Amino acid sequence: MRDFAAIYNTRRQWLGLAAACVGAGALPVQAGAQLEEPLADSVRSALSAAVTDLAPPEPVFASTDARIEYLRWLTAMSDRLQRRMSDWEARRDFLQTVWYEAKRAGLEVSLVMGLIQVESGFRKFAVSVAGARGFMQIMPFWMRVIGDGDAGKLFHLQTNVRFGCVILRHYLEREKGDLFMALGRYNGSRGKDKYPNLVLGAQKHWHFDANAPQKA
Repeated sequence: MRDFAAIYNTRRQWLGLAAACVGAGALPVQAGAQLEEPLADSVRSALSAAVTDLAPPEPVFASTDARIEYLRWLTAMSDRLQRRMSDWEARRDFLQTVWYEAKRAGLEVSLVMGLIQVESGFRKFAVSVAGARGFMQIMPFWMRVIGDGDAGKLFHLQTNVRFGCVILRHYLEREKGDLFMALGRYNGSRGKDKYPNLVLGAQKHWHFDANAPQKA
């Protein structure tokens, strides 16, 4: 997980929204060019905490049923993600972190998974032409705004996913709950439909229905 072996610097043109392409996850790195702007204290605090939290967060469940449902989700998502992330421990830590941080930010887990698929293709060390980094393609200025300026920390799993989830929640609040506009703001393409449509299309592959048979 910590081998800086794959740095991706090429931004390609999207040719369409075919379901087969979205389902396959063969997606190039997107330039997640968030814009620097003033932050509420709560947002700044949430981001700052992520810089110091190094271990994958441990989910806490209110009931045995809730834990069983989580484990079913984890198994189903692990099966779907295996061809993109072959190492089981890396896959487990990734999914555990995404689940935890999405829930913490009040986001649908499938939405965060879809965004990561579009932004980085599940590549931990992806770098866009705009300089955005990691799974959720976080711009380095965020580390200057709330951290010590070390953009390398954006390759850390929990830091990257915490930042991405908090930033998307921040944009949702700025856009008064309008997910389409919030996704555009996340990508630096506010008001344009290509990026939101890609994320929402990818989200469908990561939807989990606890009552339905699961497919890889």
